[in-house]
Amino acid sequence: MEQGLGRSSLSKYIMKISLIIPAYNEEKYIEECLLSVQKNGDQLFEVIVINNASTDRTAIIVKKFPNVRLINEEKRGLPFARNRGIAEAKGDILAFIDADTKLPPNWVKQIISTLEDKNTISLSGPYIYFDFSFIKKFFVWMYWLILAWPTYLITGYMSVLGNFVVRKSAIKKIGGFNNEILFYGDDTDIAKRLSHLGKVKFSLSFIMYTSARRLKGEGIMSTAYKYVVNFLWIVFINKPKTTEHANIR
Repeated sequence: MEQGLGRSSLSKYIMKISLIIPAYNEEKYIEECLLSVQKNGDQLFEVIVINNASTDRTAIIVKKFPNVRLINEEKRGLPFARNRGIAEAKGDILAFIDADTKLPPNWVKQIISTLEDKNTISLSGPYIYFDFSFIKKFFVWMYWLILAWPTYLITGYMSVLGNFVVRKSAIKKIGGFNNEILFYGDDTDIAKRLSHLGKVKFSLSFIMYTSARRLKGEGIMSTAYKYVVNFLWIVFINKPKTTEHANIR
């Protein structure tokens, strides 16, 4: 991180990667998230938390990390928070994670090695749920392996926005995130639009550890169904089928 590591020259960064973390009422998870970034993100140029109209202690906790920029975005909604992150970021590579994720070792190194290919404009990968049982983790991994991966090979694009990296020039060229898609379908929408500019890569080895709170709250099968249906609707008719979602982020 730019100031906290005391680096005197920007040339020491192979790539200027800005990490952007939207956060709405994330006092339960945000500290562990930032600790994982502190541990595994030494090659990041900057870390930005977008406090998206939180009413809990999220901002107070973030302020404990002096190397993290805290930006307040009062308009509620993930696309507004993410687009604010694009506007605030100083890096030429933008990485997006969620506030309930934990950065794995070598995550940043994978970004650097993958984006050395100038034709690759985006990188994403699957979740591993750190608070699921082994058997449930297994079934979720089968979803990625048997359903998501072949679908990616057919369409040529896929993204998971809690584990998403993009060149800033590319995402600005397509106008950023779609403010009309508040949740379901947002990941497919951005991947599809980016695919017209370059290679949108989805790698099974580019994992992100995250909470299973949404799957626990809505159910694994129900959540999987909504993601699949909304993926197909974006692919074929450019809009999501599901316009509402539970207040779980």
